[in-house]
Amino acid sequence: MTQTATVNYHVHKPHRQAFELDAGGIAGNLVSPKLASTAVALEDARAATNSVTFASDAVEFTTMETQVRDFAGAAWKPIYDAELTAMLSDMLRACEVVVFDHTVRIDDPSATRKPARNVHSDYSKDGAEQRLVDLLGAEVASEWAQGHFAFVNVWRPVQHQINSAPLGFVRPSSVNTSDWIVLDLIYPDRKGQIMGLVGSPKHEWIYQSKMTPDEVAIFNIYDNQGLPSIAHSALDMVEDPSVSTIRKSIESRTLVRY
Repeated sequence: MTQTATVNYHVHKPHRQAFELDAGGIAGNLVSPKLASTAVALEDARAATNSVTFASDAVEFTTMETQVRDFAGAAWKPIYDAELTAMLSDMLRACEVVVFDHTVRIDDPSATRKPARNVHSDYSKDGAEQRLVDLLGAEVASEWAQGHFAFVNVWRPVQHQINSAPLGFVRPSSVNTSDWIVLDLIYPDRKGQIMGLVGSPKHEWIYQSKMTPDEVAIFNIYDNQGLPSIAHSALDMVEDPSVSTIRKSIESRTLVRY
């Protein structure tokens, strides 16, 4: 059975577009460029005819046990960072993993960080190269850039099974280069870049239904040697109208060296 959801695609403009985050110095205040609300058909990875793998689709769904049950405060971070490092080292055969950012998102109007409801990938080429320098320093970044490195995101539900606003992905094989646009991220104290995706009827959307806190989506957001970045977004849909739990998730950005 085919599921449907609504997503917000970006649109082509003759000028560079931008998001303003924490605009006016107000945490969580977001000024967004124009978006196009679009209904899309979804393939559930749990029932997919062909398996969804990181190597072929730039995303993979798997189980990942964790000792962390409460992602509040900061005491959990060393534990979870070590778990992520071990998992990615094994799964991706990475020789080095740097976990550098965690974002807890809650689908509630009062939340500071809500699910990202725009179809995007987290880094442009310039944005990724600058982030590499920001994280490692110019000298070490130059050494990494001579080899194979990537930014990889690990996303998981927190506390409850996901019932609304699950995370969806566009198969890279269904995306044309012209579908991507560069977007600036303007923070009060710095500037970054991401890639936004413009809609196309050729796009093939995949997600995993009813993900639990013991499951993760591991996906590629930049690779300097060819693995495509994968476009993703929270999906406006509800899987079971009788369930009222609030959608909560944590995403962890990592830098891996192959």
